[in-house]
Parts: sequence; structure tokens; C-alpha cells
Amino acid sequence: MDDFHSLNEAINAKAGRKLGPSILVSLSLLAVVFVTISFAKFLFAIFVWVAILLAARELIRAYKAGGIELPGNAIALAITILLAAAWFGRVSGLAVATAIAIPSVLVYILFKNPKDFVRKSTAAAFAIFYLAFLGGFILLLAHDKEGLARIFTLVVLVSCNDTFAYIFGVLIGKHPLAPHISPKKTWEGLIGSVIATTIGSALVFQYALGHTWWIGAAIGLVAVVTSTCGDLIESAVKRDLAIKDMGTILPGHGGMLDRIDSVLFTGPAVWFALEFIRHFKI
Repeated sequence: MDDFHSLNEAINAKAGRKLGPSILVSLSLLAVVFVTISFAKFLFAIFVWVAILLAARELIRAYKAGGIELPGNAIALAITILLAAAWFGRVSGLAVATAIAIPSVLVYILFKNPKDFVRKSTAAAFAIFYLAFLGGFILLLAHDKEGLARIFTLVVLVSCNDTFAYIFGVLIGKHPLAPHISPKKTWEGLIGSVIATTIGSALVFQYALGHTWWIGAAIGLVAVVTSTCGDLIESAVKRDLAIKDMGTILPGHGGMLDRIDSVLFTGPAVWFALEFIRHFKI
């Protein structure tokens, strides 16, 4: 038993988080995702909305710690409008809402307090685009006649990437991938995510979506790039603002944004790939 605890502590130390709570939180989130998307898509949309609002609150607090004051209520309203536009107006609604919401928030910031306008307006535009516009594609995937299969595909791709990058990184990771951004990410972890995500995506496309396996494998490679970039960008934000985690709401993960960073970047890629396949009947 002592050896098991020693091994567990060693894994936790190398991974930078506690493995047990992390697994429980992940399983709980997956249960909510698949129950809602299977039986009540609108509840799934509400779940996504709440998750993104929580992530926005974390990001605004992180900005504040870095000396950037943003109007939280205005950004929350903009996020709500964008997600509602994505759900009811599809991709065109999301695009138009983004084009209206971001300038409106910038004008609000200008009239509220013009001091440090460039810093505040840039941070606000980034927050809205990063969380609401990219997050809107999750709703576009869900609000489809094949919504369950599409969300299942997104979950498999991101889960394979994150899980096997974590496992390979903990077990054999020695060569940092981007030491100045995220020191714990390794090339070995990236290789593990490439292998697992490619295979997982090929199987999902072959058996769940009814498409050729090699198309799934190719999209799996794209998902590795988007998931990894999403994680690195969130790490860069935290490093720039000198914080370790965006929050503590999810034990073993940190904040909500720490959990959905890969999903935000991979959602648009999966949506585009599936729409491209549907349009050209590949």
C-alpha cells in the first residue's frame, strides 16, 4: 500500500495535478454532456453557456490580477448573445452577432473609462472571440440532426489527445515541447496524442459517422494540432498574467477554462470538417 501511495504521489508531482480527482471530474462532465445531448439538446446548450460564462469570469479575474480591468457584465452579455445567435441563427447568426457584439463592447469600454483603452479593448475582444465565438461552434455541432454523433466525435478527439498526451508525458516524457510556454508538455506526449487521436478518430469516423477511416485519421491529426495549440495559448495567457490555474472550480483540473481550452480550438475544426464532408458528399 505504501508503494502504491508513493507511486501515486510521484505521478501527481510529475503531472502537476492529482490524478484521482481529475478522473472523477472528467467522468462527471462527460456524464452531463452525453445525458443532455442525448435527451435534451437545449439543456446541453445551457450547460455550454454556463461553462463558458464560468470560463469568462475566470479570464476576467485573471486579467484583473494582471492589471487589466474589464466590464464583466458587458462581456457576459456579449457571450450570451453570441451563443444564442449560434443556437438559433446557426453560423450566419454567430458571425453577425460577433460583428456587432465586439464593437459594441469596445464602445462601452471607451465611454466608461478611456484610460488604457488599447489594453482593455484588446483583452475584451480576445475574451469574446476566444470564449464565445469559438465556443459557438460547439453549439453548431450539437444543434444538428446528427448532434449526438458530432459531439461524440469532438469529445473523442479532445479526450484522446489530452489523455494520451498526459499518459505518455508522465511515463516517458523527457523532451519539453514548448518550455517557455508550458514546461510540462513534452514531445513524447505529443507523439502519444498523435497515435491515439489518429486511431480514435479513424474508428469514430468508420463506425459512428459512417465515413472512410482515412478521413477520420486525417481529421485526427488536425485535432491534435488544434487541441495542442488551444492548450498552449491558454498556458501562454496564464504565464503572461503570472497565474498557475485559471481557477479552482474543478478539482484536479483547475478552472473551467483549464478544462475547455482544447475544446474551444477543436470545435471549429471538427465543425468545418464535417460540413465539408456533408457538402461534397465525401
